[in-house]
Amino acid sequence: MATDIRGAARPVDLVDYGSDVEQEIARLQAAIEEMPTLTSRYPSRWLAVKLLEGDPEIVSRFDVTPARDSVLDQARRSAALLQEAHGTDIDAMVADRRYSFIHALTKDVVTGSSEDRLTLSDRIDGVVTNRVLGIPIFLAAMWFVFQMTVEVSASYVDWLDGVIGGPITRWAAAILDLLSLSGTWIESLIVEGIIAGVGGVLVFVPVLLFLYLFLALLEDSGYMARAAFVMDRLMHALGLHGKSFLPLLIGFGCNVPAIYATRVLESEEDRKLTGFLVPMMSCGARLPVYALFAAAFFPEDAGRFVFAMYVIGIFFAIVTGVVLKRTLFASKPPALFVMELPPYRLPTLKGVLIQMWERTSAFLRKATTIIMAVSIVLWALLNIPSGVENPRDSLFGQISATIAPVLAPAGFGEWEAAGSLVTGFVAKEVVVGTMSQIYVGAAEEEEAGEPTTFFEDLGEIAGGFWNATVDTVKATVSVLPGIDLMGEGEAEEEDSALVEALQAAFTPLQAVAFCVFVLLYVPCMVAVAAMRHEYGSRWMLFNAAYLTVLGWVVATIIYQGGRLLGMG
Repeated sequence: MATDIRGAARPVDLVDYGSDVEQEIARLQAAIEEMPTLTSRYPSRWLAVKLLEGDPEIVSRFDVTPARDSVLDQARRSAALLQEAHGTDIDAMVADRRYSFIHALTKDVVTGSSEDRLTLSDRIDGVVTNRVLGIPIFLAAMWFVFQMTVEVSASYVDWLDGVIGGPITRWAAAILDLLSLSGTWIESLIVEGIIAGVGGVLVFVPVLLFLYLFLALLEDSGYMARAAFVMDRLMHALGLHGKSFLPLLIGFGCNVPAIYATRVLESEEDRKLTGFLVPMMSCGARLPVYALFAAAFFPEDAGRFVFAMYVIGIFFAIVTGVVLKRTLFASKPPALFVMELPPYRLPTLKGVLIQMWERTSAFLRKATTIIMAVSIVLWALLNIPSGVENPRDSLFGQISATIAPVLAPAGFGEWEAAGSLVTGFVAKEVVVGTMSQIYVGAAEEEEAGEPTTFFEDLGEIAGGFWNATVDTVKATVSVLPGIDLMGEGEAEEEDSALVEALQAAFTPLQAVAFCVFVLLYVPCMVAVAAMRHEYGSRWMLFNAAYLTVLGWVVATIIYQGGRLLGMG
């Protein structure tokens, strides 16, 4: 036993931090022991280690004196010296030594068979959190999620599109005819405005439902916590904060709560940096855009296309984070990320359904409020001045045509695409609704088929749902390697009117460039407002400008580069 400055008995220091770290600790101890007001309350060695770690709480307890400044300067010099020598920050070195000591101590004093020590969770973690295999397994899991999401939901998307474009449109037209409103502006508003706009977005509800289903399964099983642990290593190596992965992960659902989730970060710099990167995470609102263009141009590789969009967002978030961390945020290294890994659990049906409903209901609330309001305003702009026949000559068409030349180098310099991106600032789902109104809503009506009764329409809906369910089961099983239950000889589903219109207006190369721009350009107005609330107007404007310029540059490189390679 040894005695501290107050004469009390204390155990000899057990953790050896290594010769060079111990040398710096000793230097700090010598300086600290010249401050009796501190050493009378805290052991000098403990204070020295805390100062090396840069603990702000301990620093705040120092009295403001020249001796304090001298000690803090010494702590900064020691930490910088050790970081340069070891290539990692002092937090990591200290934590590694502590856990090595704990591991060695428990190994010596805890008895039991190796089977008792190694649980099933430990065995699984040995694989999924492996330094080499961890990140490839995470990427494979995300690929599987998006592959399943797109492939499995396709039949329900086709069914819902048929329901909205068929029975619901017919019912609306019949009701308006009974009210003697057929052929009036009210019919145009309801059919070409609300049903075409809101309905064009609602058809992608099955896509979101399946996405949230698979994400809920991963979260409830305990794997997502492991994903955060695995990604922490990569992010820390790139100079980003480990905790940043949690808000970024939330960003895949919605950017708004992800921005507010940056409050878990202690440092203001880390909060701003993470919030800057959040909009590059593809939120659920962008998924309908990807799914639409994937169905139109890459039906055989729709899952891979959607997965590629998410990977592109992650890539540019990492690149941007590294650049900002080495320029605007180069003042200090990130702190350690410590979290407890929950045990693996079998997801419950109730828990999964609750998560699916909570997340999808938020999308539905948008459809019945924001998207409907935008659809009505857009319909009005497309019909001003009164009696306009060509949508290009409408007020909306003229505004969009003014912006279109700026987007021409990126491959989508038509007024329809430009207008869709403008309304996409309100909510990214509105891009699809706007395209539906522009390309389909104002198109000439198809030749009327045989009139149907209400009960025949109900039968069509029920039969279509049953067929979609059967096809979904087949598609689910067919995702597995070597299994194809869909059959090459089965009749293919007809493309929707919007898909056919996009195929006429875009090339595959233009489609890729357009989706990348949607991925990267300024997020929705609610996310922009959240960023202003959390980080201030200047940071919000900088983020919006950076993302829009980045989206334009990357889309232009993709389009122009593809043309040079003969892909245009």
